[in-house]
Formats: sequence, C-alpha cells, structure tokens
Amino acid sequence: MTGLISAMQGFCVIGIVIFVGYVAARMRIGGPSAQMVLNRFSFFVSSPCLMFAILSKEPIFDIFHPSIIVAFLSAMLVGIVFLILNRMFFHLKAPDATIGALNSLYLNSNNIGLPVATYILGNGALVAPILVMQQALFTPIGLTVLDVTTKGKVSIKEIAKQPLHQPLLIGSLLGIVVSALNAKLGWFPVPNFIYDPINMIGESAVPMILMAFGMSLHGTKPLQKKGDIPAIFTVAVLKNIVMPIIAFLLAYFMMGFRGPELYACVVLAALPTGQNVYNYAARYNVGLTFARDGILFSTMTSPVFIALIAFLLS
Repeated sequence: MTGLISAMQGFCVIGIVIFVGYVAARMRIGGPSAQMVLNRFSFFVSSPCLMFAILSKEPIFDIFHPSIIVAFLSAMLVGIVFLILNRMFFHLKAPDATIGALNSLYLNSNNIGLPVATYILGNGALVAPILVMQQALFTPIGLTVLDVTTKGKVSIKEIAKQPLHQPLLIGSLLGIVVSALNAKLGWFPVPNFIYDPINMIGESAVPMILMAFGMSLHGTKPLQKKGDIPAIFTVAVLKNIVMPIIAFLLAYFMMGFRGPELYACVVLAALPTGQNVYNYAARYNVGLTFARDGILFSTMTSPVFIALIAFLLS
C-alpha cells in the first residue's frame, strides 16, 4: 500500500508541473511563443541529453532485459489495432492517424514510468527496455511517417536520412554505446566534467515538456473537435486497458514470466501516453488537439488502472 500511495504522489507531481505551465500561459509569461520554444528546445537539446544520461549509466544487460519483447509486441499490437479501427470507423488522415497510433502505444516511461517503477516495482531500471524500444524503434518510425505524410511525397533518401533528424534516437544510441563500454572496460568512460552538464541539461527536459503541455491547455477546451471524440476515447481504452491485458497474456503465456517480472510488465504497460507524443505533434503541426486530449484522458485514467493492477497482481 505504501508503494501505491508513493506512485499516486508521482502522478500528483506531474499534475502540478502541468498546472504551472497552464498558469504561465494564462499570465502570458514568456510571450506567445513560449510554448513553441519549450517544445523545440526539449526536442532538440534537453531530451537527447536526458536519454544519454539515463542509458549511459544503466547496465547494458538491464537495458536489453527480455521484458523488452513483451513491451514491443504489446505496443505494436495496440498500434495496429488503432490503425485498423481508424480505417474502419474514424477515417483520420495519415498524419493524424499516426499521432493516434503513437497515442495508443507510446508509454510515459520517464516522468511517470520512473516513479512507478521505483515506488511500485522497486526498480527504476525496469523502464530502460521501454526507453530503448521507443527511442530506437517507434519514435523514428512514427516521425518518419510524419515527415513523409506532411511533405506529401515519399523519398527513399529522406527515409534513409531520418535517423539523423532524430536527436532522441542519437542521444539514446550514444548512451547505449557508453553503457556497453562501461561493461567492457569496468569503468565509466565519460569524465564527470562532460557527463555532469549533459545530465544537468537533460534534467530540464521533463519539466519543459510538461509545462509546454500545460500551456497548450490554456485557451482551449478538451473534446472541442466532436469528430475526434470517438478516436480519443478509443486511444484511452487501448492504452490503459487493452495494452495491459495484451502484456499480461504475452508475459504469462509466451515468456513464462511469473511473480515480479509478470507484475512489472503489466504495470508498465498501463502507463499513460507520454507527453512526447504532443511534442511530436507540435513539431509537425498535426493532430495537436487530438494528441493533447488523448494524453490528458490517458493520464487521468492511468492511476485508476495501475491501482487495480497493483491490487490484483502485487
């Protein structure tokens, strides 16, 4: 029960930072471009530093824990389900459908995942495989699709160059390389006077993303686009209900996980959609209200389902 209360406190922390962003926008602190500046700085500078700082310190074998298979398959299946439902019922355009798929499968593994893994599961490193999966696979694939669909043309050259346009992926891969070197050499190869400023900059990523999200709430009301309401609620159901169920089935029957490993896979699958999805939507100026509302409802309902999972499986 103590761990569950601590995790709920983590959700409270997130809500307070989002609220600060909302108040800042309401008071016009930073001017009309503040939200855009926070989004762009976190996308190109802070978030890559954060990924490097986290993964470079993580043991390489923890990064590639077998639970990454469950996380990958459950996320992929949920994304495919959304795309099928979109084709059958919602008929969103390709960029908006991409945001919807990311809303359905992308986990908030940093600012909510870390406290949940620490306080409920007792091991913050359990989110490392999710970080790798999302940054190395789903993020570049999703951003490549957004790049192509928003430009209206398909270019093999552009697709091949896409990883160079993803600072998050570059930061993650560099962190994995340093982690591997650390395991090989037996000592951390990056001197403190280089690692410390990178880590310091990275620590600004989460609050900037959250405050930018809070700023987006000012002057707008959720569910104003009536045509998006079915898709938004579908995203919340897929993310907070369907994905944990799929994760349980895969972890239990396919991977043979029991006890803490099974529990961890299901709890982490119930994490809400990451605010990064809104950051990506803002980066390409597509599906902004869809991304915001999907994240908002997923974040509101996630604590309830995590508490239910903790009650059933802990």
